[in-house]
Amino acid sequence: MQAEMYLGTQGWSYKSWVGNFYPPATPPGDFLKEYAKQFRVVEIDSTYYGAPRDSTIQNWRAGTPDNFRFTAKFPQTITHEKMLKQVEGETIRFLDAMRGLGEKLGPLLLQFPYHFKPDQFDALAQFLAQLPGDLRFAIEVRHKGWLTDKFFALLEEFRVAYALTDYAFMPTVERVTTDFTYIRWLGNRKDIADDHYERVQIKRDKEIHAWSEIIANYLDKGVTIWGFANNHYQGHSPATVRAIVEQVGAR
Repeated sequence: MQAEMYLGTQGWSYKSWVGNFYPPATPPGDFLKEYAKQFRVVEIDSTYYGAPRDSTIQNWRAGTPDNFRFTAKFPQTITHEKMLKQVEGETIRFLDAMRGLGEKLGPLLLQFPYHFKPDQFDALAQFLAQLPGDLRFAIEVRHKGWLTDKFFALLEEFRVAYALTDYAFMPTVERVTTDFTYIRWLGNRKDIADDHYERVQIKRDKEIHAWSEIIANYLDKGVTIWGFANNHYQGHSPATVRAIVEQVGAR
């Protein structure tokens, strides 16, 4: 099967995009519809705060084209508060909710905090062993101690993708652990003022060129790409995505 490239932004509910990315006077209720005219995938950020209602899921599904895809973060109760311990109920509720997206559901992201450290390896292994085989998953860690062959072998065993990040406090380690890779362009929250995401404020031409080369290389090897830009990376994540798409296409 030919590798595909799904590139989008982290979230879509930004009023400061109105008039530049969204048409002038676009109401919040139409943000997703307008977003889906530009990109074919988005990472849902709101699931970090809890599993969405069925009605919300159905609105997302009905309001996007057939070829549109969603990825989503696991709720923070699972990854940050309980750190995988005694989370069976929360996990089942979240996965059941996300299944409502049907064929529009892409990988689900386990984003862990810095204090989720390698001494939690057994908890991670037990959790991954219990995940259902009909869904796909990716893992983002923020402690350098995880970056070992043992960790990557665990991800390979369960066909879980290691999430590559462009993040100030983590090195970029190009490890592919399954048939797709997950990339997140994060930046530093201190560099961009909240709710002022209407334009590019940080030039990252060198970084974007380097990432475009990485992506193109993966595609050549048959690895599907799921990649998502945060507004804090450059100030206006739609521009980041467009720049990467343009450079990958120019190769």
